[in-house]
Amino acid sequence: MFAVIRTGGKQYRVVPDDVIAVEKIAAHAGQEIEFTEILAFAKEKTTTVGAPLVEGARVAATVLEQARGPKIIIFKKKRRKNHRRKRGHRQDLTVVRIDEVLAPGETPSPRPVRAKEPAAKKAAAKGAKKPGAKKPAVKAKKPEGPKKATTKKAVTKKAAVKAAAGKKAPAKKSPAKKTKKDTKEKS
Repeated sequence: MFAVIRTGGKQYRVVPDDVIAVEKIAAHAGQEIEFTEILAFAKEKTTTVGAPLVEGARVAATVLEQARGPKIIIFKKKRRKNHRRKRGHRQDLTVVRIDEVLAPGETPSPRPVRAKEPAAKKAAAKGAKKPGAKKPAVKAKKPEGPKKATTKKAVTKKAAVKAAAGKKAPAKKSPAKKTKKDTKEKS
């Protein structure tokens, strides 16, 4: 069983329990929506193709989240004109889960209703403080004793390591080429 739906100017082949990201739809997370622009659908051994749409068919879905796509860089340049423009773009997307594909005249199957947790439980689960709750006791700091003097060897080793990491090996000089003058002077 599958359906081909059209939303946001794009077409998607979907089956129940698919999770897809479509162009932004004005809906909140957890809200149930229906796609009514069905181009084709198949149930069991029958396939129906619309001209252009299948009348009465629909796809029930649940919004999971509102998200954004990856960043796309738009770079425009006109050579020899000192003209460059760099822009970024992130598309707004809605992530939906397909619940079921409904043929013309079918009614949606009853979905289990989720029990909503009280606000106090949600806040406690997230670690939020309850009003009137006591603050945890502040631990006393240990008194600091005299600081240990670092030995000279330890300090020099640290300095040597830092100096070695920061220095580059000296460049080797190539031997100077002998010119005709040099050869005449020596002989």
